[in-house]
Amino acid sequence: MIQLQNITKSYVTPQGPVVALSDIDLSIREGEIFGIIGKSGAGKSTLIRLINLLERPDRGNVRVGGRDLTALPPASLRRARHEIGMIFQHFNLLSTRNVYDNVALPLELRGESRKGIQAIVEPLLDLVGLADKRERFPAELSGGQKQRVGIARALANQPRVLLSDEATSALDPETTRSILALLKDINARLGLTIVLITHEMSVIKEVADRVAVLEQGRVIEQGPVYDVFTAPQAPTTQRFVAELVGGDLPPSLQRLIADTAPAGLGNGQQRRVLRMRFTGGNAESPVLSALIRRFDLDFNLLHGRLDEIQGRPFGNLVVELRGVPAQLDAATQYLAGQQLGVETLSEKEIGDVVRLARAAG
Repeated sequence: MIQLQNITKSYVTPQGPVVALSDIDLSIREGEIFGIIGKSGAGKSTLIRLINLLERPDRGNVRVGGRDLTALPPASLRRARHEIGMIFQHFNLLSTRNVYDNVALPLELRGESRKGIQAIVEPLLDLVGLADKRERFPAELSGGQKQRVGIARALANQPRVLLSDEATSALDPETTRSILALLKDINARLGLTIVLITHEMSVIKEVADRVAVLEQGRVIEQGPVYDVFTAPQAPTTQRFVAELVGGDLPPSLQRLIADTAPAGLGNGQQRRVLRMRFTGGNAESPVLSALIRRFDLDFNLLHGRLDEIQGRPFGNLVVELRGVPAQLDAATQYLAGQQLGVETLSEKEIGDVVRLARAAG
């Protein structure tokens, strides 16, 4: 449906040229919700504006629905853009127009009749839940309602593709969930291909089918959302996932562990801190209780979270095991054999983090 091939984009600044995107290759399937995530400055907004050619690449091709947009003459490009709707972070509504007229604006600009406009706008207001707000002006609406107007307006030209540029980042968590649910419903009802830009992994988790991770203008990882969440490869992706699913230890817990001297356990015992990743069926198995019974270990659950994506469970747990070295080795091997991702956190790893935190203040 959407193919970006060898896309590069740079800007000229007083300090010299800045490369915003470099050698981007993406293929987005028809009817899917595709997420693009990255920190500020990663190139996300530039990338989404290249899909409808609001920005032109320095090099590469943008294909939507089989057409190379970069090769179209201006008049043909304008017609092609009718098939690509866009919603924005700050709504971009006209304050002097009411809800109905804001949604009608794209239809007026293309010369649609009043009756034709009515036939399109009224069902859209029903779809986004604003039929009773048609006469209200933007100043009378909440942030979530304004975004619903923006979504209805983006759908007015009956596009095949909907682009969402940080559309929920200005909203509170509850309103964000309602807007994401609306986008998911629109995707299912209308079969639209949705491309959403965000810096929040929770947004990706909530609605996306697949995701690409951007860093410094490059795609560093991409794939199905479940796969990326449960087995992130790039360090940046691992940090995004850890922030959401509890893979990292909070600073207070890091200090507690670091301040507990392993040498003081006695009786030849040692401690081992493990980070375990649960996916699919093993997230529902009584692995930990079996571990304690089988190896007679002292066990302490330090941190973690279990959740689900697309109806499939996943999660991270950080645990401390105490016992003699042979017990700890056998227990670690047992966990690795249960199709869990198991990582041993060394005393140095924990101590280094704590020392850096202390040095910072």
